[in-house]
Amino acid sequence: MLPELTEIGKRRRKLGLKQAQLARLAQVSQSMIAKIESGKIDPSFSKTKQIFEALEQQEHGERLTARDILTKNIISVNASEKLTHAIGLMKKHDISQLPVFSGENVVGSITEETILEKISSVDESTGRTGKQQDLSKLKISDVMDEPFPRVTEDTPSSLLGSLLAHSKAVLIVRKEKIIGIVTKADLLKTISA
Repeated sequence: MLPELTEIGKRRRKLGLKQAQLARLAQVSQSMIAKIESGKIDPSFSKTKQIFEALEQQEHGERLTARDILTKNIISVNASEKLTHAIGLMKKHDISQLPVFSGENVVGSITEETILEKISSVDESTGRTGKQQDLSKLKISDVMDEPFPRVTEDTPSSLLGSLLAHSKAVLIVRKEKIIGIVTKADLLKTISA
């Protein structure tokens, strides 16, 4: 049994859809949606079912995937580079994390948090803090973390959100090749105000 026709307008507005958008999704005319919502017509069962199926698909289906959100220009560093190079890139591009490569392979990640921990940590052998140590001598490989998780470009945004709750970024792959990156900031941009 289908819901009452009065639900169509309520559910459409809740989803933020215009009548024309719902009509396209349900493969009916925009005027039909307008007439149903105003109570001017009583559509056939099959047309009503199409409209409710389109609404349900929008309510329960994933609208965005990694492909829609990713940043293609990946700023990265090489494991053999100096830590100061990573710090400079983060400042220049106003980012807080970088994937770490060795050739074509992702071997780790470096984040502001990791760098700050290194600066505030005490070296057991010397008793000096990271601030007192010569950070310019450290390589990225000396302080890097595990690589960011990798997913395919078809991964739903809800799964990206779950991964980003535990990681600073997610790498997006197509046929084993990294094609982009998604950060928390990227995901936040998709939320409408």
